[in-house]
Amino acid sequence: MATGSMSKGPGKSYREGLSLERLFRMFPTDEAAEAWFTAERWPDGPYCPHCGSRNIQCGIAHPTMTHRCRDCPKRRMFSLKTGTVMQGSPLGYRTWLAAIYLVATNLKGVSSMKLHRDLGISQKSAWYLAHRIREAWKEVGDPFAGPVEADEAYIGGKRKNMPKSRREAMKGAGSLAGKTIVAGAKDRRTNKVSAAVVEGMDGWALQSFVEDRVIADAKVYTDEHASWLGLIFHDHESVNHSKDEYVRGDAGTQGIESFWAMLKRAHTGTFHKISPKHMDRYVTEFAGRHNDRQADTLDQMGNIVRGMIGRRISYSDLTAS
Repeated sequence: MATGSMSKGPGKSYREGLSLERLFRMFPTDEAAEAWFTAERWPDGPYCPHCGSRNIQCGIAHPTMTHRCRDCPKRRMFSLKTGTVMQGSPLGYRTWLAAIYLVATNLKGVSSMKLHRDLGISQKSAWYLAHRIREAWKEVGDPFAGPVEADEAYIGGKRKNMPKSRREAMKGAGSLAGKTIVAGAKDRRTNKVSAAVVEGMDGWALQSFVEDRVIADAKVYTDEHASWLGLIFHDHESVNHSKDEYVRGDAGTQGIESFWAMLKRAHTGTFHKISPKHMDRYVTEFAGRHNDRQADTLDQMGNIVRGMIGRRISYSDLTAS
């Protein structure tokens, strides 16, 4: 049985990729894919997602539920999908596996229309599926120790490409009208990125973002934006982009800016339009994929599966106004 145990061993300096053709040879059936999901979620055997008990009855006769907990008061039934973002999904494990592979390995993301065509499911199902995978990348890591590069970005369509009615509505609203403000931090020591949509570009919003993600007294590099002034809990140094100063000694923000470049190219070339309502999920996806990029492909997929545990998101949650 294939599992995510292909981690780099001593002296291994490269990551092991995985072609789509090899993926389907490894998992030719839905049962093979289910066995892999089982090994990733329950490496020490199944446990009840409701109470945590390992006193489990397996292989019960039920159309969708495969296990029963002997310790729950009502002997509750569950399946491998219960208690994860896959709960309630009628899609097979092989479809889920292929979707995880496609989302994990496409550096600029994969649109719901492409998932719809590649997986043979409806575009609505593909859109919901992609958002549930993004949910698995929500941050749970420790704060960065630094040095850290911090920056803000403005994501949104070009005004010249908008309908005339929308351009008219934005007259006098400033150059940032229609843009979503995103803050990001990159830890130079680990190369990890943390990014999220913020409520504004004022000092409180941007500095709170850094204070939540970077330990006190760590070195923080930013540009000259006035909102970064006053990072009193960190050793702050900035470069002045308006005067064509991009690097001064160790000071600079090229690392986090390269992350923005990837996100903006994906916005233009893959997704074309990202709703402000869902922008944070796309940002989470790109940060998660960036942070796992040195791992073997199968390990990347296994990390996503483990990130799915304990998380749920309904279609109504995504579409509520």
